[in-house]
Amino acid sequence: MKKLIISLLACTLLISGAFALGGKDDGKDYKLVLRMSHVFAPNEQLTKSLTIVCDNILKRTNGAIEIQQYPQGQLAVYKDGVEQVVQGAKFISVEDPSYLGDYVPDFNALVGPMLYSNFDQYEYLIRTDLVKNMIKEVEEKHGIKVLALDYIFGFRSMMTNKVIRTPADLKGMKIRVPGSQLFIDTLNAMGASATPLPFSETISAVQQGVVDGLEGTMDAYGTNGSSEVAKKMALTNHFLGTCGVYINAELFNSIPKEYRDIIQEEFTKGAAHMISEVSNNYESAKAALEAQGIAFNEVDHDAFANAVAPVYANMKGVTPGILNKFRAELAKMPK
Repeated sequence: MKKLIISLLACTLLISGAFALGGKDDGKDYKLVLRMSHVFAPNEQLTKSLTIVCDNILKRTNGAIEIQQYPQGQLAVYKDGVEQVVQGAKFISVEDPSYLGDYVPDFNALVGPMLYSNFDQYEYLIRTDLVKNMIKEVEEKHGIKVLALDYIFGFRSMMTNKVIRTPADLKGMKIRVPGSQLFIDTLNAMGASATPLPFSETISAVQQGVVDGLEGTMDAYGTNGSSEVAKKMALTNHFLGTCGVYINAELFNSIPKEYRDIIQEEFTKGAAHMISEVSNNYESAKAALEAQGIAFNEVDHDAFANAVAPVYANMKGVTPGILNKFRAELAKMPK
């Protein structure tokens, strides 16, 4: 009898061990809640597109992966948000790729000023081996898994109450920027006095004259309150507005593969959806703003491009000649 009991116990332990190592029940009771943070307003397209992504992931994983979205800077954002990812929090950061530049400096050049004239150029460049190696480096050296780099929300332009046509027109003007060194350096080079502020303080700061304006996209102009305090947009198109989606690499790799695949698929699809919506809605958004009395004007792009050229030369830590390498890759893009 003793031998029988011992044999049964041994079998039980073996079966338990098999399931623990990945038997048929692997992932059956798995549940992970992730908090996702960014600064965009609830009615901006990025928030809308990411809502669809979160809903699809929850549905496709049968509730195993729940992503709770916190817009408008309710949780850590900008540099602090990416640091949450690096530290291993159950957290997804949605930020401009320039914040990856704190870890791999070439990301600053990737989203540098006046580099792109359309969305397709950026989409092409981030799929080259050159940028794939940057993505690999930031994951292997700093533990940041990049789920996407192309939540594109449009080109960023100047929003003020003064007509801006050349860099000289920005002289003496305080312009709100997010707390990215790339943004600060670029706006200063454009002739303004860059003033970093949380977006939650920005609209009131313009109203009170603390700053003279801000910069952002057409989508943001009509949805986040900017058009209420700044009535003119100079179409500088100085940055391509895009966000990446970042999660801690070790945390991501701990998720069962079937769920990892779903997460990646949905964030990839979400970026494509967002690009389509932003592209299709640009003219209607502009027309709606014009109907509200907002005035738009073109600028001397060559003058602004010349003004921001030193920004690339002064980027710290970037690979020598990285801008020329990006341009060489873009030259290979099929016409």
